[in-house]
Amino acid sequence: MPPVTAAPAFHWLGADQLTPVLPAGLADWLFDTGSLTRRLTALSAGRFAVIPLAEGWQRLRDDECAVLGVAPGSEGWVREVYLLGEERPWVFARSVAARAALEGFAPVLAELGRRPLGELLFSDPAFERGPLQATRYPPAWLPAGIRRPGLWGRRSCFHRENLAVLVAEVFLPELWQYQGVDPDAL
Repeated sequence: MPPVTAAPAFHWLGADQLTPVLPAGLADWLFDTGSLTRRLTALSAGRFAVIPLAEGWQRLRDDECAVLGVAPGSEGWVREVYLLGEERPWVFARSVAARAALEGFAPVLAELGRRPLGELLFSDPAFERGPLQATRYPPAWLPAGIRRPGLWGRRSCFHRENLAVLVAEVFLPELWQYQGVDPDAL
């Protein structure tokens, strides 16, 4: 089991807690309550794909344990993927769920493969999405090939009965460049 990364000095904040106020285009991406999968698919004119990076049982980070309501160092299901548009990584996504809450759901999550998790979460009306929060995502928590400071990420927790799935999505420079936005200006 890989070591748990210590919590960095950062905070997940709601839209009303961020100061100064974010540029409208950035805030629109960070706090859009619709399906990110659908939005990226539309933006890429259907040239959307999911590339799995890692999937399986791991120790959860302390910030994840706190949101999921489990003891620090608990084990859970972790899935890390790139969401691609136009064959380029636009978003890094990390989804986690506590092992104790996964009874009966683990086979569904394990069979996702290249299917987006958002497809499952937004097609099942039993899932309710909690509030969105945003932060500048810690570079140490990103895959080595995309590690850089200052990238904006968001997270929210989806609930269905006793199952909670925490989904974090980090917006990569390629997404902003595709839209004609300088990622360093965000």
